[in-house]
Amino acid sequence: MYKIVGIVNYIIVIFLNAFTDLGHKIIIQNTIFKVYDGDMLVVLTAVVNALILLPFILLFSPSGFLADKFPKNKIMEYSSILAVFITLGITYSYYHGLFILAFSMTFLLALQSAIYGPAKYGYIKELVGEKYISSGNAAIQATTTVAILGGIIFYTLLFESRYSQTLADESEILKAIAPIGWLLVFSSVLEWFFASKLPNKMKEASTRKFKLARYLRGAYLKKNMKVITRKREIFDAIIALSLFWSISQVVLAIFGEYAKSNLGVTNTIYVQGVMALAGIGIVVGSIMASKYSKYYVNMGLVGLGASAITLLVFIIPFIDSMLLIAPLFMLFGLFSGFLMVPLNARIQLLSSRVHLGIILAGNNFIQNIFMFTFLVLTTIFAYNGMDTQMLFYLMGIVGIYLSVVTLRHYLIDTFWAIMLIMGSLRHKYIYHGLENVPQSGGVLLLSNHVSWLDWVIIQLPFKHHINYMMEKDIYNWPLFHAVFKKGEAIPISSKASKDAFKEAYTRLKGGKLVGIFPEGQISKDGKLSRFHKGYELIPSDYEGCIVPVFIDGVFGSLFSPYKKSNKKYFWQRRVINVYYGAPVSTSIKSQDVQEIIQKMKDRYEVK
Repeated sequence: MYKIVGIVNYIIVIFLNAFTDLGHKIIIQNTIFKVYDGDMLVVLTAVVNALILLPFILLFSPSGFLADKFPKNKIMEYSSILAVFITLGITYSYYHGLFILAFSMTFLLALQSAIYGPAKYGYIKELVGEKYISSGNAAIQATTTVAILGGIIFYTLLFESRYSQTLADESEILKAIAPIGWLLVFSSVLEWFFASKLPNKMKEASTRKFKLARYLRGAYLKKNMKVITRKREIFDAIIALSLFWSISQVVLAIFGEYAKSNLGVTNTIYVQGVMALAGIGIVVGSIMASKYSKYYVNMGLVGLGASAITLLVFIIPFIDSMLLIAPLFMLFGLFSGFLMVPLNARIQLLSSRVHLGIILAGNNFIQNIFMFTFLVLTTIFAYNGMDTQMLFYLMGIVGIYLSVVTLRHYLIDTFWAIMLIMGSLRHKYIYHGLENVPQSGGVLLLSNHVSWLDWVIIQLPFKHHINYMMEKDIYNWPLFHAVFKKGEAIPISSKASKDAFKEAYTRLKGGKLVGIFPEGQISKDGKLSRFHKGYELIPSDYEGCIVPVFIDGVFGSLFSPYKKSNKKYFWQRRVINVYYGAPVSTSIKSQDVQEIIQKMKDRYEVK
């Protein structure tokens, strides 16, 4: 992906944009932190965040229109020029101690970001294409987070270095830190320079026109909301992201007061540093999400991320040590990366080119409506005396709802994501010949059987679930039956094998993947046993093929009946190679399939 022309400049632009926006926000928040306490601290922090959110709500239709009408690289370039003038105004307010003006300029800086946003994220798909869409989103999410993390640490350290206990009010604090403003200006100029170097990826000019009257009376809003809700998968992803960002926004807004009142921490370096660890977690989580989405956008990570975030939000208020809270914030960030990268990639992937800007602007619009509403409620609750611990619990309840929603959509995907993560801790999977598995039509996968994990290993590179044939007694296990059923497994027993093969035939005619281990049991010596003829009972007139599969490297592991070589591999990850052979006729006999897999074994097996 990094060989694509423009990708490096694009990442630099994304970094500088977030770094500059965050810098001013940190200065304002730290000033408030030094001057105010208690309820007023929570209220003013929430107001700052609300000023950042409002432009994304107000400019939903115009920003989406601009991103679809004009080249996205040009929108980023001109927005960067606007940021230069805004940061000059911010620096002026610092030098003259104009706190209200500096406070208000937060809104203008966010206004520029609202115009910038849909073009910035829409450009990912245009620049890297669908092939690298998960990696592109992971890179941008990681870059944005590094910028936020760097901004928090960098600007907080600068702020503390110029702050003195003798400074009486907001005006004196701003005058003391005023030179920092020139760094904001310099970053904006650099951002404009790199944005001007981005290539134009717009394939076709739009003929749309924007009419102010229609915007003011809400006609565009109504029309654009229909575009967003047209595809249920897109709208569900947007709602999930909105709930996640609402939880995160409130947690970050109340943590300063929680640390000050409950933990006795008054140094902004410690407070911002702990929250910055969430940023490190997001970087790690985004990279991991990209790794686990190598073959397709892994939506199972969303359910896993939502559940873990909810648990962490409930745990944090029970901890009374910053040293213990710090790693929890890092885990919060890691699982946030799991949630954000797949959801953003899915929205972009499912959006048509002509409506991409509108949908991404709508994504910002709905997210910020949610976040703004949550901040208003937080402000009201805090103003009326609700303590920060209770606010944590309220966000935990919202997290439970988010977890239920995501697991309802991606329960089986979540199960496979957990299997992938657990398996990757001990194994490195390498898949060969995936192009031999057709993308359409029914496919019957016939594989050798050497471990209890074979069914997991074969499934991992496929987005569509393999309908495995499995022993009926195992299928009916009380704790797992619901998962097996939802995973579309096919139960088989010696007394009802014909019904099972009839069901397999129905699935294959429906264009699904069906998996069978013809040996009928796990090999105890690593050799191929005789292939049973049962699968030959499946009529061969479905539109599809049979693909022979050979698994190498897992025999002798902890998950295999034969464990002689465990000592050799215990302290290292096993390399598991999976070979998908050339498609063969649906009428092929079991003996012929066995010979094909035996030849694959003789050719590929690592001795």
